[in-house]
Amino acid sequence: MNPKISDFGMARIFGGHETAVNTAKVVGTYGYMSPEYAMDGIFSVKSDVFSFGVLVLEIISGRRNRGIYTIEKHSNLVGEAWSLWNEEKELELLDDSIRHSISMIEVSKCVKLALLCVQEQPEDRPSMSSVVLLLCSDIALLPNPIQPCFLTPRNSIGEPGRKDSGTSSDITCSIEGR
Repeated sequence: MNPKISDFGMARIFGGHETAVNTAKVVGTYGYMSPEYAMDGIFSVKSDVFSFGVLVLEIISGRRNRGIYTIEKHSNLVGEAWSLWNEEKELELLDDSIRHSISMIEVSKCVKLALLCVQEQPEDRPSMSSVVLLLCSDIALLPNPIQPCFLTPRNSIGEPGRKDSGTSSDITCSIEGR
């Protein structure tokens, strides 16, 4: 429960009216980088949203994004969070040290919001101002996330979408193992 935060706030590299830039050198930490930045060097205001989503999952679980997790077909926290949320077991992510001091409704809301932040396509992620509004609101209805990228499936067939997510796509994309 001692997070070390860095590499965030890269959106400051934008000019006044830019919404995306292409960088000559990829900087940052794998596991926190958005797919478009890690693979194509394209950074946007939604790249920090992706990083924030990963950080929220780390805070909830008390674990790092990369490593060995209980669901064997995924090698990162985003993949495990998606699988548990998909099975409606997202509360299993919660770190035992905070389990008795936090609302389970808030945990579910934060997991869902984090999964919205780590969507593969930048346009599918909320803006940071929307994230703040959604975190502060008791009545805001969150849309359902779709399967995020960087899941590193261990089997040859992807997991179908959650029954209420409106998707059944089999996404298999990753930069793990680089």
